[in-house]
Amino acid sequence: MKKDNGCTLCPRECGADRESAPGVCGCKKTPRVARVMLHMWEEPPISGKSGSGAVFFTGCPLGCVFCQNGDISRRDRALSAGREMSEEELADVFLSLAEKGAENIDLVSPTPFTDLLVRAVKDARERGLSIPVVWNTGGYEKAETVSSLRGTVDIFLTDYKFFSPEISRALAGAPDYAKYASESLAAMVDSVGDPVFGGDGMMRSGVIVRHLVLPGMKDDSIAALREIDRVVGAKRVLLSLMSQYTPDFYRPRGDGKIDRDMARRVTTYEYEAVRAEALRLGFDGFMQERGSATSAYTPEWD
Repeated sequence: MKKDNGCTLCPRECGADRESAPGVCGCKKTPRVARVMLHMWEEPPISGKSGSGAVFFTGCPLGCVFCQNGDISRRDRALSAGREMSEEELADVFLSLAEKGAENIDLVSPTPFTDLLVRAVKDARERGLSIPVVWNTGGYEKAETVSSLRGTVDIFLTDYKFFSPEISRALAGAPDYAKYASESLAAMVDSVGDPVFGGDGMMRSGVIVRHLVLPGMKDDSIAALREIDRVVGAKRVLLSLMSQYTPDFYRPRGDGKIDRDMARRVTTYEYEAVRAEALRLGFDGFMQERGSATSAYTPEWD
């Protein structure tokens, strides 16, 4: 995963020597953790009754200008938020969460630390960890990075944010987002297969694809759903269709139409149009309540 010319874990392939300096993601080699918690706000078969054992890492390869976790994910915040944790400390955290009743270990924005996390999960499993491991990602992944997680990750909880290169360039600086999101999604399904549930209704393995409907961009949402269906088939993943966008976190870009759209919430018409297409395509999964468009669902960071 890392070549002599530096880090190539994510599609940015920035080549940073993260031993000495952060990559484009804002991360150096040692993970920084902003919050460890029993998280009740993931999808029902992830959170269950006890909560998902969420570990929030700082930094992010994508850098969306509307990120609700911007206080820890932005590149200018990643090295000051949270605290460093070693491989051994992370394994201890995983085991502690399991002892507290976590339904799974939910690794949030983990990609920059892929190699270390594979080792930490292995360590924890050798010491008794038996609950599923969730890879909670923005979807901007390389297929080869995803493939390296085979046998480590049980559940992929991935975004598929954009389809249009123009929109993904404007909102995340990643015009190639859909290309990598599609390739990595195919690798995820290949790695863990179709959704599998236990007798308690909790997810044991499989892929959940999240899509957040953005204001003024319903056509892009519909195109994204059609691409997901084309790449893996609507029946091979669960879809989590979200309406929770709030302009509270948006950082205006000086782009007239996009700034105007992103300054408001999603309308009922926009969300229902995308929902109707999801149903037409045959997706199973979760449809978010319209009242969830609030900043109250954002955790406080340690």
